[in-house]
Amino acid sequence: MSTGISNARPRLLITRRLPDTVLARARNYFDTTVWPEDKPIGASLTTLARGCDALLVMVTERIDAECLRELSPNLKALATYSAGYDHIDLPAATAAGIPVFTAPDALHHAVAEIALYLILAAARRTRVAESVLRERTWGPFSPGAMLGAQLTGKRLGIYGMGAIGREIATRARAFGMQIHYHNRSRLGADQECGAQYHDSLDSLLPVSEVFCVAAPSTAETRLSIGYPQLKALPAGAILVNIGRGDLIDERALLELIKTGHLGPVGLDVFQNEPNIDERWLQLPDAVLLPHIGSATVEARIATGLRALGALEQHFAGAPATSCLNPQVYDSLTARADPALPKLES
Repeated sequence: MSTGISNARPRLLITRRLPDTVLARARNYFDTTVWPEDKPIGASLTTLARGCDALLVMVTERIDAECLRELSPNLKALATYSAGYDHIDLPAATAAGIPVFTAPDALHHAVAEIALYLILAAARRTRVAESVLRERTWGPFSPGAMLGAQLTGKRLGIYGMGAIGREIATRARAFGMQIHYHNRSRLGADQECGAQYHDSLDSLLPVSEVFCVAAPSTAETRLSIGYPQLKALPAGAILVNIGRGDLIDERALLELIKTGHLGPVGLDVFQNEPNIDERWLQLPDAVLLPHIGSATVEARIATGLRALGALEQHFAGAPATSCLNPQVYDSLTARADPALPKLES
């Protein structure tokens, strides 16, 4: 059985410069080309990728049906430098027989840490407190000044209990929070660790004194949190979003913050990022970050190595577990080419 690849090393295009550790790994196995500029590759993608066997793309690259048509029939595998894949037309890739790989479980610790930071900063209203210092308005002690909420005993509702959601729950337990969650399927007892499962979002929302969005962006989850759902949260609830910006109707969220129904918010993701709604910048109790959940040295390296590992497995004839469309292997005859180089340990 043949991969359709010559005895030469597979050709790989990486659409952004990655950490040296990752690039060294890539060059050990692949004939590697790297887009050298620290900005999206844009229209140069299809030009540079022609003749490539594999792509490792960023979330800034839109890989649609037209792009895939231009790169056929040479392109044999596609990996994304992310856990999410809403920038890739998965049905089109599947129709073209191209396996698509993500990099799961590489960034969940980093994102969970940012989630806890946002929960803490929103609950303790640190942005307001910091402004007192920066504006030189810190006065004598007052029992009612700069009051926030402590997390001990609070009910944390987590929407999306994948690897990131579970890491958030682990950290929140250390603060004495009670964990509730909604997921498309219930976790096993060993992963639930006493958390309360809700079989619907409608059931989770009313008990969530702190509500954390950690779900991926899918056809089912996009705009799943609109005005009725936000209104169902307890009065004064804290909302944190580290999932995707398009899960929440931001107009409804802004309105309910303005009316006072919702309390402080912590956001790492937004609709239409990086061109966010200017109204967010006017809210004193909004803790805002520019989508840095996975922005640690460790996570960046781990993400690249995980994505490369999936591509290496594919070209060795063994589908990686991170393949989003394993059904493509039913129509492929991919098996290892003995001339492909062995990885150094």
